[in-house]
Amino acid sequence: MLISRPRPRSAGSLQPVVSGPQHSIQPASGTTFRTLVLTGLCALGFVAAANVARAQDTFRPPPPVTYTEKYEVYGGINFMNGQAGQDLPKRYNMAGGEVMGTYWLTPKYGVAADVRWEGGTTPVLPAAQSTSPSVQTRPFVSQTIYMGGLHYHLTGNQLVGMNLHALAGAASGNFDHSNPGLPSSTFFNATGLYTNRTSAMGVAGASFDFNRSSRLALRISPEIVFEHFGNELREFVYVSGGVLYRFGNR
Repeated sequence: MLISRPRPRSAGSLQPVVSGPQHSIQPASGTTFRTLVLTGLCALGFVAAANVARAQDTFRPPPPVTYTEKYEVYGGINFMNGQAGQDLPKRYNMAGGEVMGTYWLTPKYGVAADVRWEGGTTPVLPAAQSTSPSVQTRPFVSQTIYMGGLHYHLTGNQLVGMNLHALAGAASGNFDHSNPGLPSSTFFNATGLYTNRTSAMGVAGASFDFNRSSRLALRISPEIVFEHFGNELREFVYVSGGVLYRFGNR
């Protein structure tokens, strides 16, 4: 009897035998893939738009300088020369501080109030060294000045503005700070200094405002000072520098 044997299979044709139910794996459809791509692109678009918005906020140009604010406040340090006695041959140099407030009635015209304090040493007559006790060679003197007046806005742009002003008021002079204990008449006669008094004073000048922003500026203000502590009107030089702040929209 002939018995046929099963033909052996090649190695490449071997297939694993898996028991249980079989589930076929289907590839992702084209519609699902497109949805994922569109979702990713939308997310990237939102991120880019947010970055652009932040960049616009960061590089937004500052407000322009308009010179239309109602009020200005200025504070600074100053230098002034002058003469502390009618017959003194040399002048003194003083330094101090200044505060000025301006209310602008219109963009061109304003009214101002100004307060200043000045202090420094001054030369005196040689007779001051012969008193007992003797007066120091350069005694200390001071002035407190109160003035009011007009402000005029001449011109200005984004970088710098220029104003003119004229102020008048009074200066209270204290000339005996360095009295070593002498009678007042002896001290003033020996030194040649003015007696303590209040006198008329006025100034005329300009201010140059170098803008740091629409409201903040650095100011330099030169002036001619007119004072009448003695028997005649005298003129001296004054200059101040400080910070100006504008506020109060019209």
